Amino acid sequence: MQDAPEQSYRELHKPAKEFASRSEYLDHELTIMRPKRWGINLPGRDFRFEIEDFIPAIAGTIGLAVMCTAVTKTFAIAYGLNMNFIVENVRVDMIAVSLFFVILFSGVFNPRSNLAGIHGPMMPLIPLMAASGTHPLALGTLIAVFGLIMSATKGGSRLVKVTSQGVAGGLLVYLGAIGTMGQVKAMRAWAETIDMGYISFAVLLCNLLLYAGLARLGKRWLAIPLCSLLAAVVALSLGAPFEFTTGPGLPSFNPMYWWGADTGWKLGLPGITHFIASLPFAILAVAMWSPDFLGHRIFQEMNYPPKAKGVLMDVDDTMVGCSFRQVFTNLLGSGCITSSWGTYMIPAAIAKRPIPGGAILTGILCIAVAIAGFPMDIAVWRPVLSIALLVGVYLPLLEAGMEMVHDTKDTKAAGICIFSSAIVNPVFGWALTMFLDNNGLIADKDRPSKLNMADRLVIPGLALGISTIAMAVVGMLPGIPALIK
Repeated sequence: MQDAPEQSYRELHKPAKEFASRSEYLDHELTIMRPKRWGINLPGRDFRFEIEDFIPAIAGTIGLAVMCTAVTKTFAIAYGLNMNFIVENVRVDMIAVSLFFVILFSGVFNPRSNLAGIHGPMMPLIPLMAASGTHPLALGTLIAVFGLIMSATKGGSRLVKVTSQGVAGGLLVYLGAIGTMGQVKAMRAWAETIDMGYISFAVLLCNLLLYAGLARLGKRWLAIPLCSLLAAVVALSLGAPFEFTTGPGLPSFNPMYWWGADTGWKLGLPGITHFIASLPFAILAVAMWSPDFLGHRIFQEMNYPPKAKGVLMDVDDTMVGCSFRQVFTNLLGSGCITSSWGTYMIPAAIAKRPIPGGAILTGILCIAVAIAGFPMDIAVWRPVLSIALLVGVYLPLLEAGMEMVHDTKDTKAAGICIFSSAIVNPVFGWALTMFLDNNGLIADKDRPSKLNMADRLVIPGLALGISTIAMAVVGMLPGIPALIK
């Protein structure tokens, strides 16, 4: 006798009024979804749009505008390019990634793949990239190649599986704490430059109280839009200067314009020397993906019901999306370096929403913002920018990391991860602590007996070795000069 066919999402869906609370309805939606990998997923048949989808969509739009502008501006300064270049190049990236990789890839063809966003931790290395002879198109091509290799070999998901809860918790605590302190410092510095130091204190204090209130009411998913609005209102009411400078428009999508010798980047097409110079940076960028992806998937696991396995982001599929996004948008002229989209995924997980609905809304909002122009001015204004990152990314990271540390073994692993991250950076801290932890040298002495040779030595050893060598080459190990000049 054949088993009865599995019921579809449409058949299992129930109206929200049949549930005792909105949270129960959202939990039920997550458990009944069966999104297709590499197929066609349609609204109504495979998923639904809910009001909560606007929260990660707004947060993701702010995040893309902020991070894309920051990365492009850093590149422009390094290569001596002007403000007009920055605006048009940001528009290219926002429109291209939104249409092809947010709406179509993650929204329709593979809702198990998180959106491909911006790789913020690589931004401090951009001046060194420029000085070393790196070409953005060569860098993007190499990142895509290495990312596809990682995905094909299941390297990303394997690294996530062999990272213990203590190591992951320590990584999230470190990222959250450093990011929180960094944004508070940035707010204070901005207020001092306009001789209104009291504004930063007022904005931060008001938002602290609002965020605490939302957490108490179980409404943290509203934090980004409400706190960003409050930041703007408080700053403007206290006299902070602001003006719109970006008008509406469409950029050129002609690759030959962007990669011409006298137009766009004014670098021409890359040669073999550019690929050689870009190699260590590409290796490092992909090495940083796994801990980044790990943090985002953990947020889903912590906020989704246990049975919602079908909607958890697939790490390897996300690497495929990031790889193709990287080379495609670079070819069209963008200089952005990509990674898993944290300003989308973290609010989506907190709001108990799966990827596709919010992804489509995010793509539509990003395209509208890029064409209109003036909303980008709001998104990158310091009070809005810092508060959005604080309540949407860094504070949730910090909270999630602390929630993951349950016992003494987890505490020891988390402590070593934080310590080693502070010595070099989070990638080094994650890789070193994972290697020590999996071999019983810290925390749980019985952990090695639960792992095979590959998970205990080979995979953690390769992660530590490759990332450390890449960091040594580009000069990221403290006190050790870069091996490339």
